Amino acid sequence: MPLIASSSYEPPARLWNGHLQTIIPSLFRKVSVPYVRERIETPDDDFLDLDWGKGQRAEGTGLSMNANPHNPSSAPGPRPLVILSHGLEGSSTSPYLAGMVKHLTHHGFDCLAWHYRSCSGEMNRQQRFYHVGETGDLDFVVTYALSKGYSTVYLMGFSAGGNVTLKYLGEKGTAIDPAIKKAVVFSVPLDLMGSARRLEQWDSRVYNYRFNRTLKRKVLQKADVMPGVFPTEAIRKVRSVREFDNTFTAPMNGFRDALDYYTQSSSLQYIPAIAIPTLIVNAKNDPFLSPECFPESLARELPNVWMEFPEQGGHCGFPDKQSSLQGTYWSEKRALDFLRMTHQLYYV
Repeated sequence: MPLIASSSYEPPARLWNGHLQTIIPSLFRKVSVPYVRERIETPDDDFLDLDWGKGQRAEGTGLSMNANPHNPSSAPGPRPLVILSHGLEGSSTSPYLAGMVKHLTHHGFDCLAWHYRSCSGEMNRQQRFYHVGETGDLDFVVTYALSKGYSTVYLMGFSAGGNVTLKYLGEKGTAIDPAIKKAVVFSVPLDLMGSARRLEQWDSRVYNYRFNRTLKRKVLQKADVMPGVFPTEAIRKVRSVREFDNTFTAPMNGFRDALDYYTQSSSLQYIPAIAIPTLIVNAKNDPFLSPECFPESLARELPNVWMEFPEQGGHCGFPDKQSSLQGTYWSEKRALDFLRMTHQLYYV
């Protein structure tokens, strides 16, 4: 305990496998969120773009909206805040994240969907991009949000963003700010090397190709304005995410190679130190995840971390059996349920 042995998730009959549950929502789900964007400057002369979603009202209180609709961070009022971290090469408009923001704001939560460097639609200024073990920017965003007066903050992450979130929580341990109450993550590559290998298997190569293509394109785009800085010829030759990380991500961020990068950055080793109630949901048919991403024996030992491993769901998918493709997804209902639940009474 707390391993949640029986998950309530059931997929729509027409989406019968992990690939359909992953690809169909990603391609065809359309979610519109009225974000308000804010740019904050980082200490190293770079920037992070934040997209704010305002809760419709604090449920059950009748309390009003923020005083200034053009600056949603200026007067947070009584509502809790959810800080959301997107997946690899994602953004605040990724359907899995936008759908979550739409659902949470409808139920009275403020949301802050922040972008990793280079992911907001404008290239960042510095040589560095982002990587899935880098928690400094998340810490900077959390500190900034807390400075706005929020007294109840939740963290949420998807895929790579889930890894960043869990690693951050483990690094903080019992020293985490008391305003941060809970966390929820979905489709997390807890073991990065295992997931890199999983993406190289024949049935997941389409995802590997897509990520490799977009990552390479960004580096080559930045190389045009920073000539001589990046190993462009070597980057053009890479054919997988693992090769990209070995050629670029690892050396650019002070790691020996991809193995060193994955070993140091995998969130699995940080989970035992997490000190707040945290829910990890990984679908067993996720085409991105290796067997190491389902540590059932570890889950039974942890006092603060719940793990739920439904048989179905895909990667950042979880379309609801009872809803249309454009409706509310099971993951969104599940997250809201966990955030609302009293920790001591949580049933497993």
